[in-house]
This record gives sequence, C-alpha cells and structure tokens, in this order.
Amino acid sequence: MPSRFSIVQGDITTQAVDAIVNAANNSLLGGGGVDGAIHHAAGPNLLEECRTLGGCETGGAKITKGYNLPAKFVIHTVGPIWQGGNHNEEKLLANCYRNSFALARKHHIGTIAFPSISTGVYRFPIERASRNALQEIFQELETNTNLERVVIVCFDRATYEAYLATEKELAKTN
Repeated sequence: MPSRFSIVQGDITTQAVDAIVNAANNSLLGGGGVDGAIHHAAGPNLLEECRTLGGCETGGAKITKGYNLPAKFVIHTVGPIWQGGNHNEEKLLANCYRNSFALARKHHIGTIAFPSISTGVYRFPIERASRNALQEIFQELETNTNLERVVIVCFDRATYEAYLATEKELAKTN
C-alpha cells in the first residue's frame, strides 16, 4: 500500500491535516456521529458558513473553513443510505471520495483525513464501504502527486480492524 496512506483509530476532529472530510447529511447543518462531532469542535461559525451552501446532494461534496479545528478546511460529503445495494449505493459512495478529492486538488490540499463514510447510521456494510474507500484513495494517490498524505480515521476498534483487513486483502490482489 502507498506510504502516503495510513489507517488510525481516533477522533477525526483532532487530526493535524489540511482538510478533514465530514460525513454530512444533505442539509450540511450538522447531525449525529462524525457530523455532530465536527460541528461541535469547529464551533458555531461552521454552521453559519454551511447555511450559505444550500445543502449538498448525495455523493457530492462542498468545502468550508475549519474554524476551531486543527484542519484548515472541512470537506462535507453526503454518503448514501444503504438500501440493500440496488440503489446505486456503491457508485454514490465512490463519488463521495472522488468529489472530495476534486475539491482537495482545487484548493491545493496536501493532507486529508476521511472518516468511514456511510457505515454508521447510514448502515453501509463496512466490508463493502472500506473496499470502496480504499480503492478510490489508492487510485487518487497514484495519479495525484501533490497529495502528500491520506488518513482514514476510524472512530471505533471494529471499524479500524475492518479497514486493516481490507487493506491487507487489497495488498494481496495488487
């Protein structure tokens, strides 16, 4: 796996990177899980800026300042709600990564941290989500030489272990 990539267990709001990715809802106005934690840590100015963005479609991404976070930017992306796998969920999840990376390129972001998008209350199966995420990340690292480091930040041990297992599995096939 690329040396510019790592998987950690921890709190995404404490990551010292140029941008963190928020697994947001369509309103971009805060919610539970990662979204709520990011809004809480960033402070009220994040909500004020998000109110000006007009929401975001599933698979899309929008960028704001990081405010009280160590990260300069927050890239908000809306992952799909799992509905059994027959409603374009895989493509929509891949688009979350692709559109987040497009914003990172546009804003000259060299280091970025992602949470496990859609695997919490949106119930996307972790094995499928982690494979999707890692494939998109590794593809971006191959082509974007300005990207210095990508980190997957897993909130809990089970998610962390699932990402490690997927990374190991992908290393065997490459």
